[in-house]
Amino acid sequence: MPINILMPALSPTMKEGNLSKWHKAEGDIVEPGDVLAEIETDKAIMEVEAVDAGTLGKIVVPNSSQNISVNTVIGILFEEGEDLESITFSETQDSSDTEPKAEAQEKTKISPVAARIAEQEGIDISNLSGSGPHGRIMQTDLEGNQPQKQIKDLVVEDKETRSSRLFVSPLARRLAGESGINLNSINGTGPQGRIIKLDIDRAKRLSNKEQQRTGADLTSGFEDVKLNSMRKVIAERMVHSKSTVPHFYLSVDCEIDELINVMSSLNERREENKLSINDFIIRACALALMEVPKANVSWLGDGKMRVYKTADISVAVALEDGLVTPIVRNAHEMGLAEISSTMRSLAERGRAGDLKPEEYQGGSFTISNLGMFGIKQFDAVINEPQACILAVGAGEKRPVVREDKLKAATVMTCTLSCDHRVVDGVIGAKLLGAIKRLLEYPPEMLL
Repeated sequence: MPINILMPALSPTMKEGNLSKWHKAEGDIVEPGDVLAEIETDKAIMEVEAVDAGTLGKIVVPNSSQNISVNTVIGILFEEGEDLESITFSETQDSSDTEPKAEAQEKTKISPVAARIAEQEGIDISNLSGSGPHGRIMQTDLEGNQPQKQIKDLVVEDKETRSSRLFVSPLARRLAGESGINLNSINGTGPQGRIIKLDIDRAKRLSNKEQQRTGADLTSGFEDVKLNSMRKVIAERMVHSKSTVPHFYLSVDCEIDELINVMSSLNERREENKLSINDFIIRACALALMEVPKANVSWLGDGKMRVYKTADISVAVALEDGLVTPIVRNAHEMGLAEISSTMRSLAERGRAGDLKPEEYQGGSFTISNLGMFGIKQFDAVINEPQACILAVGAGEKRPVVREDKLKAATVMTCTLSCDHRVVDGVIGAKLLGAIKRLLEYPPEMLL
């Protein structure tokens, strides 16, 4: 019997995703392991592989479909010997969510061409008896059989009565009902004047504009934009974190002239893959977490917390429509060069949407660096369930006092956000102090 292809759950927290594109077309042979489609989650684009062999008989959810719930049927796989003749089309389902089902007690057999014409023309096939083999409905009568009204005949009759009949697709009718739109006031732009979804969307936009013109608020010059999957997840996570996690903040100024000198000296010997200040910050945070293990924790609830044995550093990477936090795992065991190459690879694949779930899920500590944008100082929202996140500002020349004399130094402000349920002020201060010491004397990182 036909096999349903379901929208997969690509992570434990995934509730819905976007179907970017199909790699197989209807009628293509499918073998186990073949890539069927690309699914876009809030963090990356993942390939879905086939588990069963067969023929892709029906694509239920088309390319570029958004917000498809997990376990929704997105396609139908036929086994050997099955085809569209074994599928029942229900007249009560919308065209947007039609799911062919295997042979039932009552079914309507119809040729693919006739089915396409019936769908385009909105013809009810439930009461038709076909003149094809086994009562199959054909586009025209088969030669030698008793003539009956078939799809082509019904199309001709339908055109004659169209002027006196309201012709609406099932999806458009449902949307109009939900929005309170009078179908008699709409001119259809579909085949033969049929009212389709686009007509309903246009009517809704016109209605909204009219309400804005007649309402008390006459403000114009704006556009309401629907959030993509990534931005919606970010919004939900940030609201939950800021609402439920008791944040407190600690800030410190780090003089990084020595760090810049060490970095410049090392980069002079490297023809490519130059080190960055961010590589030093990752290394400093990893070593500091090993020095202050009480800060390398996360809140679990129910009177429990998790203490990590490794420094897995999540680093915020900006994307066009949001951000992703790939993880440099076991950063405390890496040298600066390895951290640099690992972070560069993760950032490139993160921007391309090619990260695997295990490369951005988890982590014990997060770094968010906005220094390259000229931000002097900011407070970051904790990346749950982690207990700490370090917000890094720009390194800039500032006046400092040394030996009672005013001098210029390159100063970078770092702010640590802590979850007060598991990290107290003293623990946070010790961690931030260790980070400051390592950044101000980077040769200690090289030991």
